[in-house]
Amino acid sequence: MASLRGSWARASLAIAAAGLVVTGVAAIALAVSVARRVVTPPTVREEDVRILAVDERAGTVTLAPTPETVVPGRYGMWFSRDAGYLRVGTVLSADDREVVRRLEAVVHGTLGGATRGRWSGWYYLRPDELGLPFTEVSVPTDLGPAPAWCFPGAAAEGPVAGDSRWVIQMHGRGVTRSEALRAVPVFHELGFTSLLISYRNDGEAPASDDGRYSLGDAEWRDLEAAVRFAREQRAQRILVMGWSMGGASTLQFVTRSELSSAVEGIILESPVVDWIRVLHAQAAQQGLPDPVRSVALGVLGSEWASGWAGRSEPIDFDRLDLVERASELRTPTLILHSDGDTFVPIDGSLALARARPDIVRLERFIMARHTRLWNYDSRRWERAIRTWVSSLG
Repeated sequence: MASLRGSWARASLAIAAAGLVVTGVAAIALAVSVARRVVTPPTVREEDVRILAVDERAGTVTLAPTPETVVPGRYGMWFSRDAGYLRVGTVLSADDREVVRRLEAVVHGTLGGATRGRWSGWYYLRPDELGLPFTEVSVPTDLGPAPAWCFPGAAAEGPVAGDSRWVIQMHGRGVTRSEALRAVPVFHELGFTSLLISYRNDGEAPASDDGRYSLGDAEWRDLEAAVRFAREQRAQRILVMGWSMGGASTLQFVTRSELSSAVEGIILESPVVDWIRVLHAQAAQQGLPDPVRSVALGVLGSEWASGWAGRSEPIDFDRLDLVERASELRTPTLILHSDGDTFVPIDGSLALARARPDIVRLERFIMARHTRLWNYDSRRWERAIRTWVSSLG
C-alpha cells in the first residue's frame, strides 16, 4: 500500500503541477496554502451571519438570510467574536432581506450591540446544561491523557462504571466534544453510558509532534484508546458514533484496529467516507481550478512534499477511501446524512450504502446542513437511532 500511495501522490503532484506551470509560482503557492489549511486546526473563525435586530422582550432575533439561517430547527450562534452565545428556535418569518427567528436564550455574553455572529449546530455548550449526571475522566492515549466527559446511562450506577452498554462519541474537525452533547439524551434514555472523547490536535487532547490533522489516518488510535478505556470500565456492549471527520476516524478504527471486534455497531453523522471526493467538492465550491485542487491533494499525500503543509508524514488517501474498501467493513453501520450537506456532500455515504446494503443503513435527510440533522428534526434523528439500536438485538 505504501508504494502504491507514493506512486499515486507523485503522479498526481507531477501532472497537476505541470498544469500550473502556465499560471506560475503563485498558483502552486495557492495549492500549498490550501493543503496546509486542510490539516491545520483553525484558530480564527469567520463571523458570516449579520445580526439585523434583537428584541429580547419579544424573544426574537432578526438575521440576514444565509443558506444556514433560513433552515428550520433550533441552533446556536456565537457572537461578538465568540464572547457570547445564544440559542435560536423556529423561523417566524423570512424573505429575501431578513429572517426572524425565536430567541430561545442568551447563554452567556451581552447581545446588545452585537452585529455579527457565527452559526452553530452545537446548541448545548457545556455538559451541565443537559441536567444529567456526568464526570470528567481521562483516557490514556499514546500521546498522553485525553480529557473526556462520561455520562452514565439511565440504568448505570456510579459516575463511570456500572452499566455494560457504552457509546463513544468522536467529534468532527475544528470543533470539540461539545458537538456531541446533542446525542447524549437519546443514548441515556436507551441505557447507554456516553463517553465524549477528545483527540489529538483538537485543542483539548495532547497534540501530535506536527500539530496537524491526519484526517482520520492517525486519530483513530485515540478512539482505540477510548474503546480500551471503556472495556476496562466493564463495558461489554460498545457502540461508536463519529461526527464528520470523526466518522472518517471511526471507519479507520473498525477496519484497522485489533479492538474493532469489541464494537457492536457504528453510527456516522454527516461522515467523510472518501476524502478525495470531499476535498474536491469543497475546493470547487471555493472556485479553485482542477490543477490547484490536485496539487493540494498531491502535497498532502506525497512522501517528499507533505512537509510543505506542515505534516511530518503523508496522508494515505487510498486507505481513507471506504467506498473502495467497502468489502473490509464488517461492523453494522447507521449513516445519518442529508442532501442539504454542501460541506461534506452525501455522495460518499450513498456510495457506501450501495456497496454494503447488508450492513449499512442510510437515514437520508433533505434540508439539514452539515452535522445539523438533530437541529433540523431531532425527533426523526433520535427515532432513527432508537430503531437501529433496537435492530442490533
